[in-house]
Amino acid sequence: MTTKADFTEEEWARLERAPLVAGMAISFADPGGPIELIKESSAAIKTVLEEAKSGAHGEFVQALAQDFAEKARHRENPMAGFKPKGADAPQQILDELRAVNALLVEKTTPEEANQFRDWLKSAAQRAALAAKEGGFLGFHAERVSENEQQMLDKLGEVFGESPA
Repeated sequence: MTTKADFTEEEWARLERAPLVAGMAISFADPGGPIELIKESSAAIKTVLEEAKSGAHGEFVQALAQDFAEKARHRENPMAGFKPKGADAPQQILDELRAVNALLVEKTTPEEANQFRDWLKSAAQRAALAAKEGGFLGFHAERVSENEQQMLDKLGEVFGESPA
């Protein structure tokens, strides 16, 4: 099994924050108000915390999730070192996730890499489903907007999947 010892501190931190970055990609794809942002971020965080307990995506992913949960308990910012800004923030997010994928290819087993990718996909999908987009006072709103679906497709491409 690949462990924390196989990575630098910076690489491990990059892997730990990846589910939040994937959730952030959804938020940037179709920016809503503060309530939508909180719901989407909370969904990504919940995905990580559930993994810390369940280990549903394997030991490697569970170890990352447990480290993330420990940081959260000590009120450490898991997003430290990554703050996308400006009009090209969505591109910065995609570049970050490409770098994560490169780490997976380089340093993990194919099975661990696939489990990690499934975990990220789950975080992004949960973020997309967390808040309705558009409409007025909730009427005629979409569960997953067109822009969010396009971002989900881009994330699939980043991790070597063809769009659905």
